[in-house]
Amino acid sequence: MTREIVLYMLILSIYVTGCSSDRQSREDLPYIDIGKEYPEKEIDLTHIADVTYLYLNAESDEYLYKGTIDYVSKNKIVVIDRASGSVLFFSKSGNPTSRFNRRGQGPEEYPSIYSVMYDETTDDVYVTPDFSDFVNVYSSTGEYKRKLTLPQRNINGQTVIFDDRSILVYDDSRLWQNIMKKNVEDHSDFSEQVHDSSFFLISNTDGKVLDYIKMTTNNIDISSKRSNVSFGLINYGRVRKCPDGLFLYNPETDTVFLYGKDKSLTPYMRKEPLLSNLDIKMVMDICMDAGSFQFMSVIPYTETGGSSSVKYYMRDKKTGEIFRQKLIIPDYQGKEFFIDPRQQNYYETGCHIELDLIELKEAYRENRLSGQLKELAANLNENEDNNIFMLIEFK
Repeated sequence: MTREIVLYMLILSIYVTGCSSDRQSREDLPYIDIGKEYPEKEIDLTHIADVTYLYLNAESDEYLYKGTIDYVSKNKIVVIDRASGSVLFFSKSGNPTSRFNRRGQGPEEYPSIYSVMYDETTDDVYVTPDFSDFVNVYSSTGEYKRKLTLPQRNINGQTVIFDDRSILVYDDSRLWQNIMKKNVEDHSDFSEQVHDSSFFLISNTDGKVLDYIKMTTNNIDISSKRSNVSFGLINYGRVRKCPDGLFLYNPETDTVFLYGKDKSLTPYMRKEPLLSNLDIKMVMDICMDAGSFQFMSVIPYTETGGSSSVKYYMRDKKTGEIFRQKLIIPDYQGKEFFIDPRQQNYYETGCHIELDLIELKEAYRENRLSGQLKELAANLNENEDNNIFMLIEFK
């Protein structure tokens, strides 16, 4: 056998082994088969998590808000009042601690707020405006600190604090460019892609790109069309915290990756069948790992972007059992809950659920509440007070 043939056979064997290893590693991952009809299972949340109730006390009208919890740190709850553009801070006991409003068009102001993050150790509040290429940083009392300039305008991107010097960014401008080029003749509003990946780390001091994260992707269209002239993206979860680092996800590839605290990238969970093999697309959202369970959701793709048929699942990490979520609490008879894994990417091992005060007062009058929840509902006015939240920390 000639030297050239031996070399060719060696290269071929390495390639085949690599492909086989990739298939094997994917097959070894935990997965959800959306072709199966998983049973529903009722679980008392208090059996798998510590549940506490939180009422964000409005001592004055300045702390009444239209919105929900936007960030949770070790000791603080952060809320954006969408109506006024104010950022409100409460203690974990629900008492107001500070607030600020820097809405405006000035160099140290924000025209709007898309999202907020809070680093309690440095008292840095990261405010990201809608459709912007920058993030402004303030103190929790509104003192302007600095501006982080992003590589380009980010439409509905997702960010999460990674460590004490960097923020991980998911930038969806690449997807938006593809949509613009496909749907409209004039897409001059979007410049060509200027960065190497949709996932990257930026400095939390100046916004400079520190590292690009190479993620495989498939050219599958999951944009939505609401009319002949209107189009958009369903806001799938792309980044969320977990105990070992961050989960990163391109729903087009059907695989969730773990980005470790050491910056390693490894497959973590998958969906079957592949999106590319489906006539009617069913898209898995990002997963959540908390306590003894993994939480998942599957969204039917529709051209109009509707998601009324979302299915929420749980997987027992010890047994591998998968079932539909039906979560209850003893203090609220007749009420069912589910954990949405796409929300609350600032929690590592928990989440929160908002309880509508109007529904709570009705349940109170029907004698369906008990314990601390009943005591809270009894003293609140559905027309004047903020809603109650359940803070859930999985065991």
